[in-house]
Amino acid sequence: MYKINYSRDGTRWISWRNRHGKQVLDGNSNPYDVFLKDLEPPIVARFVRLIPVTDHSMNVCMRVELYGCVWLDGLVSYNAPAGQQFVLPGGSIIYLNDSVYDGAVGYSMTEGLGQLTDGVSGLDDFTQTHEYHVWPGYDYVGWRNESATNGYIEIMFEFDRIRNFTTMKVHCNNMFAKGVKIFKEVQCYFRSEASEWEPTAVSFPLVLDDVNPSARFVTVPLHHRMASAIKCQYHFADTWMMFSEITFQSDAAMYNNSGALPTSPMAPTTYDPMLKVDDSNTRILIGCLVAIIFILLAIIVIILWRQFWQKMLEKASRRMLDDEMTVSLSLPSESSMFNNNRSSSPSEQESNSTYDRIFPLRPDYQEPSRLIRKLPEFAPGEEESGCSSVVKPAQPNGPEGVPHYAEADIVNLQGVTGGNTYSVPAVTMDLLSGKDVAVEEFPRKLLTFKEKLGEGQFGEVHLCEVEGMEKFRDKDFALDVSANQPVLVAVKMLRADANKNARNDFLKEIKIMSRLKDPNIIRLLAVCITDDPLCMITEYMENGDLNQFLSRHEPLSSCSSNATVSYVNLKFMATQIASGMKYLSSLNFVHRDLATRNCLVGKNYTIKIADFGMSRNLYSGDYYRIQGRAVLPIRWMSWESILLGKFTTASDVWAFGVTLWETFTFCQEQPYSQLSDEQVIENTGEFFRDQGRQTYLPQPAICPDSVYKLMLSCWRRETKHRPSFQEIHLLLLQQGDE
Repeated sequence: MYKINYSRDGTRWISWRNRHGKQVLDGNSNPYDVFLKDLEPPIVARFVRLIPVTDHSMNVCMRVELYGCVWLDGLVSYNAPAGQQFVLPGGSIIYLNDSVYDGAVGYSMTEGLGQLTDGVSGLDDFTQTHEYHVWPGYDYVGWRNESATNGYIEIMFEFDRIRNFTTMKVHCNNMFAKGVKIFKEVQCYFRSEASEWEPTAVSFPLVLDDVNPSARFVTVPLHHRMASAIKCQYHFADTWMMFSEITFQSDAAMYNNSGALPTSPMAPTTYDPMLKVDDSNTRILIGCLVAIIFILLAIIVIILWRQFWQKMLEKASRRMLDDEMTVSLSLPSESSMFNNNRSSSPSEQESNSTYDRIFPLRPDYQEPSRLIRKLPEFAPGEEESGCSSVVKPAQPNGPEGVPHYAEADIVNLQGVTGGNTYSVPAVTMDLLSGKDVAVEEFPRKLLTFKEKLGEGQFGEVHLCEVEGMEKFRDKDFALDVSANQPVLVAVKMLRADANKNARNDFLKEIKIMSRLKDPNIIRLLAVCITDDPLCMITEYMENGDLNQFLSRHEPLSSCSSNATVSYVNLKFMATQIASGMKYLSSLNFVHRDLATRNCLVGKNYTIKIADFGMSRNLYSGDYYRIQGRAVLPIRWMSWESILLGKFTTASDVWAFGVTLWETFTFCQEQPYSQLSDEQVIENTGEFFRDQGRQTYLPQPAICPDSVYKLMLSCWRRETKHRPSFQEIHLLLLQQGDE
């Protein structure tokens, strides 16, 4: 944690505070992590101090990068009367004070900057605000006419130097129904350096608007007056006057006009009347040369731009097929990569214990390097002894092997038992750190082996039958079986010869799974971790996975003699999948392998989302293998996941659209079955280029137009244009039983 002090003159230091009055900012808790903090309100300063804050005495090492821009307005401070309180007819109080003013505040505000210069314009309704968790009226500073003895409010603006002023823009509220109007007139006086105020003022009367209550910018011309300070008197037009932003358009003066004008007459300039200078041809020549230069620059920019995009498209189309192929897998809190030419230990090929924090930045700022962060281990001893499971390209390191800059992490999508693993955001893992697993130890002698469902390099997934499981379940969770009846469960088992890294990853997966509690997500029921082999016991559904279940059925029809499933039941199952994914997205978890093979079917068409479809040999054809080491479900992956390595909730939405398509085709064929794996990758390049040549999955025969439109919305190119799982779930609930 740390505080920020800043100064504009090097003498008076100000403690920064956010819009809620908090001064202490949170830093990173892991030395390998980067923590980016947006400063709201922004700081206008020439000097900045960072003061570490700790709960106990310790040595603090900080690396700080400040991102900002040059303050060109030149405004150093403004002095104004303090804002007042507006009482609504119902008794509610609207606070119209300048809450972020950094100068002295009493009956008036002096020598500071605040909300009038923070760049945020208020809304039409002054009781509403742009900011979250702040009081009504936060965006405005307002005054009542009774507080002004002369019928106006006076605000003085101090600038860093003498400037040439063109205009002043004032953002005013105009809710005349509540007695709020823009000012009816403004008078501005000017002063240069320490001189007296000039007697001649710029006066600007306004035409009042009693029709449109919208807030607006009022532009006041200042006629190129030169000054280092401006005093403006804003005259009331009604009971209240409210401002949210005041800006000046000016340039630094090229000379100082504060001195007295010379009184002595200047000698007349003499010239030879016979000497004529004809510069008309020179001006035409200069104009032509300037135009030619601009045309050449434009041509060069267009050529460079075309070359850049050609290289990007060629790189994207070859990315999955090159020998030096790299696919990065990431979400807003995670980034991981595969590379098929790197050597790694077996555990490194199976681990996914590292992830990146991805921070949204404005486009005009450069993104700081992303750093590596490990998931918290199951026990402190294991965290200290376990080595990193990241496979990194060889590169020069700094002292003690620490890299100078962060690099992209290389992580396998598969877990130690062969199934995919959830991508977990940093905030969630920080909350889970240090907590015990909320499941009980289960006596392994009560497990009866039925069959092996799948396997990975260090573990296996078994279908088992148990009795007495009701004694070990949570009080808020009921098994869908009769009392004393055997229960089918899936048991993920870690082999006894697994190394330390694999054990740590397995224990982390237990910790994550123990926190998932949703009726449409597979639950962790119990664990066996007192001795080897380590096991986690999860739910399993009596009808197996949705892919196999639907492939044994067919659409409901009058002439059908086989097992059928109606449209209503298909939609009911799809709605449950959307509900489960809505829960995962609310936790910022990314599934990364959503498909019908990872959805289990219980009684009455109940659905629960699982994660071990990748481990099953039955579905090995659904995954694109990179020289036998990494597997990717490319037919379910979004274009940005394949080409850019971004795994987010939006990429899960894409996979949900494919899963919905599988459901309505009764899993009779693989998505894009007419395309080879390489052609699927090429098709993602067409989505990237977005030139209308991309291939979409066709509309299933029994799928209504409204559901197919939902699928197409899941496959939109821009992630921000795809629906959220909350919207998808609501749309499916509102769909009629067609």
